[in-house]
Amino acid sequence: MPYRRPPAVQARLDARRDLILDAAVRLLSREGYAGCSVAAIAAEAGISTGSVYQSFSGKSELAAALFRTLVAREVEAVAAAAARPGTAAQRVAAAVETFAARALQAPRRAFALLAEPVDPAVDSERLVFRRAFRDVYAQQIAAGVATGELPPQSPELTAAALVGAVAEALVGPLADGDASPDAVIPGLITFTLRALGGQDVADA
Repeated sequence: MPYRRPPAVQARLDARRDLILDAAVRLLSREGYAGCSVAAIAAEAGISTGSVYQSFSGKSELAAALFRTLVAREVEAVAAAAARPGTAAQRVAAAVETFAARALQAPRRAFALLAEPVDPAVDSERLVFRRAFRDVYAQQIAAGVATGELPPQSPELTAAALVGAVAEALVGPLADGDASPDAVIPGLITFTLRALGGQDVADA
């Protein structure tokens, strides 16, 4: 029978892991991945580097866990936006708007998640989560095609194209760090509605 830690021991380990990830989130939001060394994260958390290595095998595992923690929150927010009432095109546009607005509210963190050069383990996670965003959009596009709200198209292909285009369009504003949502989001919504083949932003 495999060894199982006592619940109290596991709770302490989980609490320390959460402490480390919370510190890493704060550090990433200020300095990006470049500032997230194990020593810096340990200092931010107020623990020793040895304690970090007791929870994570190394920087690669920690960076991947940090990425998963943050992007899972974004997927959840985008999925909630896509579930709002409205036409299929409006639901996809709402999801895009939510993604962009949240990114522009925290530009340093969003740039790190979207585009900053990182460990290969994080690049692998990026691919997984790009598919997760794609699936949120594709579900709504498929529903729109099925009801005739949207013209026939491949939901997965259109959704993947939207994910890539929106991310690329945000990289420049996020790198600048001072882009106004009002200067970016309306254009993204217009682009989204036109890409779907639905109504333009003025009529949606």
